[in-house]
Amino acid sequence: QVQLVESGGGSVQSGGSLRLSCSTSEYAYKNYCMGWYRQVPGWAPEGIAVTDSLGRVSYADSVKDRFTLSQDNAELTRYLQMNSLKPEDTAIYYCAADYRPTVRCLPEGVISFGYHGQGTQVTVSL
Repeated sequence: QVQLVESGGGSVQSGGSLRLSCSTSEYAYKNYCMGWYRQVPGWAPEGIAVTDSLGRVSYADSVKDRFTLSQDNAELTRYLQMNSLKPEDTAIYYCAADYRPTVRCLPEGVISFGYHGQGTQVTVSL
């Protein structure tokens, strides 16, 4: 069982920044694909960013150039830095992970990962 512990989120005005974090076990951190997806109630979830065990990173077009994945290997934590936030970024954000050793993980695949964090609300106001 892989546990993902999220933190961060909150409310910010348009153009502002927030950082989400996701911590997990050492094995999952080193060997799993880890990423983020978001969901607005009543809407389909959207995978937005992912990194794999080789360090490759991919972003959805909707967040590219605004959101950045980073990591702290000592803390076994990955971060989603969100800059230039827009009202349409308002959603519940989830960290997710899965063991995918033979394929490159892509953002759209994050929503099908087997392990998910508890979710954190991000609200962007005008």
